[in-house]
Amino acid sequence: MFERFSRGARAVVTGAVGHAERAGVGAITEEHMLLALLDQEGTKASFAFRALGVSDRRASVEAALEDARRRGGLSQADEEALAGLGIDLGTIVSRVEETHGAAALAGDRGPSPTAGKGWRSGHRPFTREAKGVLEKSLRIAAGRRDRTIGDEHILLALAVGRGVVSEVLASHGATYESLERAMFPPA
Repeated sequence: MFERFSRGARAVVTGAVGHAERAGVGAITEEHMLLALLDQEGTKASFAFRALGVSDRRASVEAALEDARRRGGLSQADEEALAGLGIDLGTIVSRVEETHGAAALAGDRGPSPTAGKGWRSGHRPFTREAKGVLEKSLRIAAGRRDRTIGDEHILLALAVGRGVVSEVLASHGATYESLERAMFPPA
């Protein structure tokens, strides 16, 4: 599949690897892909981010991602579902952080004894969800009858998914529909 990636899509993948390395985590996530997309310039995705005002609110996007990381990767929808069951996620996070330190629920930080040989050698695998985004980007490109997979297809795949990244995008005005309109205006 990687051979069908455009230069921009390849830059997103390598940028995501860089974000994972700088964060000191063992795997590349959807979050790393979004951050790499935000780094791009002169691409369809960067145009859409500028058109929708997301580029100007990068700090807010990063803060929302960090907040979700603090909650153990749970989305606002997850938090609302738990609240419906009488579970206050904020209280749980606070108690865990009191006992285990700030960002204790943030997940994979630094080398893990079970990280495997690949992580120590510099190779970081993609999480199941991140692989799913790449697969969706292929389906989106094929559905549009595009010959290559571009950064715009990766962005649409992130927006159409469920979870923190699509929720953060939507909360910043970048829904699948608005992104599609910005990147593929009607002829």
